[in-house]
Amino acid sequence: MEKVPMTPEGFAKLNEELKQRTNVDRPRIIDAISEARAHGDLSENAEYHAAKEQQSLNEGRITELEGLLGRAEVIDLTTLSGERVKFGATVSLEDEDTEEQKRYMIVGDVEADAKIGRISISSPIARALIGKEVGDSVEVAAPGGARSFEILKVEFI
Repeated sequence: MEKVPMTPEGFAKLNEELKQRTNVDRPRIIDAISEARAHGDLSENAEYHAAKEQQSLNEGRITELEGLLGRAEVIDLTTLSGERVKFGATVSLEDEDTEEQKRYMIVGDVEADAKIGRISISSPIARALIGKEVGDSVEVAAPGGARSFEILKVEFI
């Protein structure tokens, strides 16, 4: 079974979602199914079918969350340091063509959100950055063609 790297913050968010889905959403959906069942004929009962669909989606996500949490490898970012880019690093980059500067934190797949500067360790840009250090130039295959970046700073915040 492959471990899933994540930050303590990412682990806590997944754990919180699991609690919400099992302790709040599951009982609410069960009540909705019971109420819809009381309305009679199930073959033409849209409320019943919608509640059963909602139950299926919720149970699927619960199973997914339990799997992720069970395989989680929580990496304490406060213990990380060094000059090279690795999981948990916050990397400042400069696009060598446009001179635009970007800053990314490399996190696990489940907590990646490019809008807030968190990229997945399995993303093309993170894979290109891993093992590099300040001053190195990396080329990343992007949908619009290859892009080159220079690493300006590597931090562990």
